[in-house]
Amino acid sequence: MSDSPRSNLQARASRSRILEGLPYPLGATWDGLGVNFALFSAHATKVELCLFDDQGEREIERIELPEYTDEIWHGYLPDARPGTIYGYRVHGPYEPTAGHRFNPNKLLIDPYAKGLVGSITWNPALFGYKMESGDDTSFDDRDSAPYTRRSRVIDPAFTWGRHQKPNVPWERTIFYEAHVKGLTKLHPKVPEKLRGTYAGLGTPEVLDYIKSLGVTSVELLPVHSFVQDDYLQQKDLVNYWGYNTISFFTPARRYAAVPDFAFSEFKEMVSRLHGAGLEVILDVVYNHTAEGNEKGPTLSFKGIDNASYYRLLPNEKRYYINDTGTGNTFNLSHPRVLQLVTDSLRYWATEMRVDGFRFDLATILGREPYGFDEGGGFLDTCRQDPVLNSVKLIAEPWDCGPGGYQVGGFPPGWAEWNDRFRDDVRGYWKGDGGLLPDMAARITGSADKFDKRGRKPWASVNFLTAHDGFTLHDTVAYNDKHNEANGEGNRDGHSHNLSYNYGVEGPTDDPNIRAVRLRQMRNMLATLFFSRGTPMLLAGDEFARTQKGNNNAYCQDNRISWLDWGAIEDEERDLAEFTQRLIILRNALPILNRGRFLNGQYDEEFGVKDVTWLRPDGGEMAPENWSDGEARSFAVRLDGRAQPTGLHRKGGDATLLLLFNAYHDLVTFTLPETVGGEAWTRLLDTNLPDSQDAESFGFGQPYDVTGRSLLMFVLKPEDTPGDAATDMERSYQHVMQAFERANVERVRFHLDEEN
Repeated sequence: MSDSPRSNLQARASRSRILEGLPYPLGATWDGLGVNFALFSAHATKVELCLFDDQGEREIERIELPEYTDEIWHGYLPDARPGTIYGYRVHGPYEPTAGHRFNPNKLLIDPYAKGLVGSITWNPALFGYKMESGDDTSFDDRDSAPYTRRSRVIDPAFTWGRHQKPNVPWERTIFYEAHVKGLTKLHPKVPEKLRGTYAGLGTPEVLDYIKSLGVTSVELLPVHSFVQDDYLQQKDLVNYWGYNTISFFTPARRYAAVPDFAFSEFKEMVSRLHGAGLEVILDVVYNHTAEGNEKGPTLSFKGIDNASYYRLLPNEKRYYINDTGTGNTFNLSHPRVLQLVTDSLRYWATEMRVDGFRFDLATILGREPYGFDEGGGFLDTCRQDPVLNSVKLIAEPWDCGPGGYQVGGFPPGWAEWNDRFRDDVRGYWKGDGGLLPDMAARITGSADKFDKRGRKPWASVNFLTAHDGFTLHDTVAYNDKHNEANGEGNRDGHSHNLSYNYGVEGPTDDPNIRAVRLRQMRNMLATLFFSRGTPMLLAGDEFARTQKGNNNAYCQDNRISWLDWGAIEDEERDLAEFTQRLIILRNALPILNRGRFLNGQYDEEFGVKDVTWLRPDGGEMAPENWSDGEARSFAVRLDGRAQPTGLHRKGGDATLLLLFNAYHDLVTFTLPETVGGEAWTRLLDTNLPDSQDAESFGFGQPYDVTGRSLLMFVLKPEDTPGDAATDMERSYQHVMQAFERANVERVRFHLDEEN
C-alpha cells in the first residue's frame, strides 16, 4: 500500500483519463487500446478502481468508476494494459441485519478477474467487522490491501495450433480422477521443477502412462483459485483438495511452474492432454465461496454485494443459509449471480477449452428458495446454452440441505455420481447379505435411478472410490478410518466405509491376507468395468495406492495424498495391468456400452432375454432367491443377440456370462446352455489374474468358483457352414482379438529402464 495520504491518491485519480466505457463484458477486458472495467453491484453507492504498481505492492491510484448502467458500475481506462494490477473498494451501507456488509476499507477481488497476484496473509484487517470483538455488526476501518490478493488484467492470446478436442462419446467415456499436484509430485521422470504443476501433468511420460491405462478423460480436482484456511495454517496444514474457491475464472497459481503464467501454462496442459486424445474435466465449486459465514473475511463478493451474492435467512439477513456446511451458500437464484457462474463455465469451455465439469454439491445449484427443482434456473440454463449443452456435465447430487440427496433427480443431459454403486459393490464384496437385487441394478446401469425421460445408462457415473474417502487399497486394508494426521482427534471423516481388513489393520506381510486383498481389489475393479454406466477410476487405485487409512485427506499436501510412484512393486504393476486388461475387454464388448437399459425383455426373434439372472445351479432366479438374505452368489447372462446395434438392428454383440461369488468359500456353478452357441470361453477369473488361456467349457459343465471371485465368459457361437460368418461370429472374433491384445499390452510406467 502507498505511504501517501488518501487525499494524494484522490488527487492523482482526478488527473486520470477515465471514460464511461461499457457495462459489458463484466470484468476487466483489454481491447488492444485500453481496458474496460465493469462490476455488478445492485446496492453499492460508489465503486473505486484501485491501481497498483507493477509488483502489486503499492496502491498508486484510486479512480471512481463514472457510470452506472443496469446495476453495473463501469469505466474505460485508455492507458491500462495487460499486466495492470487492480482491485475494488465498494461503498454502500454497512447494515448486517439488512444483509449489507459494504466496507470501502477492504480491497476486493474482481469476481471476473482472469488473473490474480499475491497471496492472502491472515490478519484482522481482512474482516469487515472488528474481528477481535467477535461482533460482526461492528465496523472495521483498517485497510486490508496489504494482506489480500489483487486482480490482474491478462492478454488472452494463445496459439493453439492444430488443436482438436477429443469429443469422446459418453458411451466410451472412462474418467480418471486426479489431483494436479498429487499426480506428479513424486514422479521420478517428471523434471523436478515441473513436479506438481500443470506443466508436469502435461509431460510425455505422464500422458503416455494415463493413455496406456485406457481411460479417456482426466477429471481434475479444483483448479480455480482458492484460499488457504487460517485454521489449517495454524496447524501447519493446507487446503489440499481446493474446495474453497475465491475466483471462478483464474487457474490456481500454486499449480503453475511459473505462477505469473498460470493462465498460459494451463492452456498448454490442456493442449497436450488433447493431443494425447484425453479429455479434461474440471471439478468446480460454485455452491459456496471462501468468505464463510457472518464471521468470515471480506475478500470479494461479501464486500461487493453481500445481499445479492449469498443466500441469507429470510427473516434474519445477518445470517447465511448454510446448505453447504461451509458457512455460506451462493445465490444462483439471482440473475447476475447465475450469469457469473454460467459466464465462468463458458469461459473455461471456450477460452480454456476444457471438455466438461463435475459440480461439487450440485444439488445446491438446482435449489431454489422453495427447494430442489430439476427445472430450476441454473439447470435450465445449462440445458439451453449452446456451449454448455455440448460439454460433459456431471453432478455430485447431494448436499446437507433439505432434500439434499438427489441421485437420479437431475434432468436429461446430466450424468451423476452414483454413490449407490460404490456402497452396494463394496458391501457385496465385503460379504454383506441381502444385496443381490441392488447388485443386479448397479451392474445393469442403475435403471431404478436413471431410467426415465430418455436418460441413458451413461448417466450413472459408477465409482468405487473418490478423493473423499478410502482409496481402493485402504478399503480392503482397514476396518476403521485413521485421520490422526488431520489434527482433529480422528473425529473428522465418515465412519461408514464398508471396508474390511481381512485380519490385520493396515500393512501386513501375511501372504494369505495380501492375496485376498489383491483379489478383492480385482473383484471390485472388474465389477466397475463390466457394469453398464460410466466408470470412474481414482488415480492410483490401479496400483493399490494407500493413504494409510486416512479417509479425509483434504488437508494433507504430502506423501499421504501424493501418488507414490517409487513404492510400485511387482504386485502393484500386475494390478495396473489387470486394470488395463479390464478396460481393453470393456471397449471390445459393445454390450457393456449400449445406450439402453436392460430389463429382462424377451426377444421373440432370437428366443432370448436381453439379461437373465441365474442361480449357481444354472436355473433362473426366482423371487425367493432374490429375497434370500444369505445368498451371495449369482450369475448374469447378457445376450448380445437382443441388443440393438444401430438402426434397431439386432444380433451383433457377443453374449457374456458373469459369475459372482462373494462367499469366502468355493461355490460350484453350472454353466448354462444357451441357444446359438456351442461353449463358453473364459476370458477372466479374478483368482487367476495372470491366466492367458482362453479355455472353453461346455454347457452344463460344473465350474468351481473360488471364494471371493468374479469370472467372465463369452459365448462361442456355433460354426456357420461355408464362408459366410454371422454377426455373432464376427463379434466373437473381435473379442478374442482384444483378449490376445490384453495379454501382450503393458502399462507404460516409464519409471525404470525396463519400462
